[in-house]
Amino acid sequence: MEQQRDDAVIGSTRDIRLAVVGAGMRGHAYASGAAGIPGVEIVAVAEPNPTTVARFTRGFPGAQVFGDWRELAAQPRLADAVIVTLPDQEHRDASVAFAEAGYDILLEKPIATSPEDCDDIEAAASSNNVSVTVCHVLRYTSYTQKLRELLDSGAIGEIMQIEHLEPVGHLHFAHSFVRGNWRQSATSHGLLLAKSCHDIDWLLYIMGRPVQRVTSFGSLGYFRPESRPAGASDRCVTCPVESSCAFSAVRFYRRGLDNPGSAEEYNALVMAGEVTPEAIDRALETGPWGRCAYLCDNDVVDHQTVQLEFTDGRLASFTLSAFTEGTNRKTRLFGTAGQITGDGRMISVYDFRTLQTTVYDTDELGFDAAAGHGGGDLRLIEAFISALRTASPEQLSTSIAQSMASHRVVFAAEEARRTGTIVSLPAAPASRRTSGADRRGRGRAL
Repeated sequence: MEQQRDDAVIGSTRDIRLAVVGAGMRGHAYASGAAGIPGVEIVAVAEPNPTTVARFTRGFPGAQVFGDWRELAAQPRLADAVIVTLPDQEHRDASVAFAEAGYDILLEKPIATSPEDCDDIEAAASSNNVSVTVCHVLRYTSYTQKLRELLDSGAIGEIMQIEHLEPVGHLHFAHSFVRGNWRQSATSHGLLLAKSCHDIDWLLYIMGRPVQRVTSFGSLGYFRPESRPAGASDRCVTCPVESSCAFSAVRFYRRGLDNPGSAEEYNALVMAGEVTPEAIDRALETGPWGRCAYLCDNDVVDHQTVQLEFTDGRLASFTLSAFTEGTNRKTRLFGTAGQITGDGRMISVYDFRTLQTTVYDTDELGFDAAAGHGGGDLRLIEAFISALRTASPEQLSTSIAQSMASHRVVFAAEEARRTGTIVSLPAAPASRRTSGADRRGRGRAL
């Protein structure tokens, strides 16, 4: 269902009302996509940051504003569903509360920061007869749709092995995982969960079978005090070697002044609270994002590999690295009748039988692979709205039951990395889904 745009359903006469919890970059992106669908209204937002609220309500002036998600959850249910894009460590409590309040939920990845918290969310959804859809948007891109079409047609026979790279990008890594909100494992669990549970989920989706064993290696190898250049100071604004440093916060954040509407502007807004020369300079002088990248309180790994063994002996290797240009993911799929090489947009198929290569540009399918996760954000929102209108969210491929399978692999990989072992995964438990008939029977009146 999620792979086909159904304009008749998306544009149906049944109005859908949404609340947004966490109005940052992801919340704003999902709200904007939803508001472009006929009959969808953003009726509420819960966000404690006044600057972020002001930015959000410029686009959605009719939204009722709550200073905290708890205030919204305590009200009588005022929307069909809630979009939860809070900091990772708040996902468990907020999702359980909104499930108990009767909301269907669109939940940004990761589900939560521990296996127990993930289980709590799934249990709350089941016991309250609501759905939780996880924002694993990579499944919804035009690129992934075309890749699945080729695989299903037998273009390379049976997949035997996959190599997949997530090039985090050196500047993005320094912003989010050295200086920023995901720098410490105590609050974000680890780099693999925070950044690349998308990718593990995607590998399971592409391979189409469960993982039975996993191991992983990774460490914080570079962003440490001993890597600091000679003569460097503790802040970029006072550093005599700043101009030659690849991780200069001064250069990175001041770019936001010259690129309105860009990721650079949003990064500057995150670190400074407002995008003005004075605010950025003040944040560089006193805030956490102005610190030397080698002298922060970060402890998450900066490079990691994960080795997956699927059933029937199929294999996948995944690499994520800070030490890259920030580009699209790179993938090679090795099959019994050919090989596929892809980069999030272009797909190259080499056929062992004909010795010919066929190239597909998935931009031709209607989305720019560099924007909105290659169209995945919008297609996810369309599928979610369609599922709400037909009372059939269990048909979405990123239901919490589906997404729990890949999260269990992520948690097992982190256990394997910490302990230096190979971890075996038990068979996935039976999903606790509510039937479409049961869901339709309970009604959705507010």
